Amino acid sequence: MNDDYGNFVEQFKRKTGIDLLLYKEAQMKRRLTSLRDKRGYTSFSSYFEDFQDNSTLFYELLDRMTINVSEFYRNRKRWEILEKKVLTHLLKGQTRLKVWSAACSTGEEPYTLAMILQKHLPARQIEIVATDIDRNVLKRAEMGVYTDSALKELPAEMKKKHFTYEGNQMYKISDNIKKCVTFKQHNLLADQYEKNCDLIVCRNVLIYFTEPAKKYVYHRFNESLKREGVFFVGSTEQIFSPDQYNFEYFDTFFYKKVI
Repeated sequence: MNDDYGNFVEQFKRKTGIDLLLYKEAQMKRRLTSLRDKRGYTSFSSYFEDFQDNSTLFYELLDRMTINVSEFYRNRKRWEILEKKVLTHLLKGQTRLKVWSAACSTGEEPYTLAMILQKHLPARQIEIVATDIDRNVLKRAEMGVYTDSALKELPAEMKKKHFTYEGNQMYKISDNIKKCVTFKQHNLLADQYEKNCDLIVCRNVLIYFTEPAKKYVYHRFNESLKREGVFFVGSTEQIFSPDQYNFEYFDTFFYKKVI
């Protein structure tokens, strides 16, 4: 790591509490260098100096850092397994669920969860906490307005039931779904974790973390879950030795807490 980027990493951590060393360096450096160059800076030191007083520059960088790509029902088969198998397991003997959608981006994931859960429980018995490190994407998530392309995998009956067409290929999600979800800013690598969760969903994020950072998150997620709770990961994030984190295989990309 050269001095310019190394100094930037240290300064960025002091300013934000975010440790870029916990992300895979080659990917992160390439992504941030591309944005820095696009904005006309030749060094990270000059770039950092300017975004100290420029919130637009700063939040643009944060957005680039976190790769906010999402859509409703992403990898639809996994959601079908969640509804048919995981929820059947979680609802044995209880009528309330607490779900944590970690690194939720612009809200498609927690709202998908709310739509599925409302088929099985009344809204008042559903608690979904949705978190992300990026304040800007959380603001967009709270608005609940999406392009037609974000809804392309969504079953037609859900689209009809839970969305209102706003014009210009934009759709707004219903208040009945929104009231199930609470959005909060959260850094997976620094902040306190949720407690007593029945289900944690964290998909397509941990691939950007170093191995030590991943292990830290797996252990913390396990602590956040109730016994028999389930952890749902992304399609490139299979855990090959779940037992070392006190999980066991439940289904493809789903892991159950055993201790």
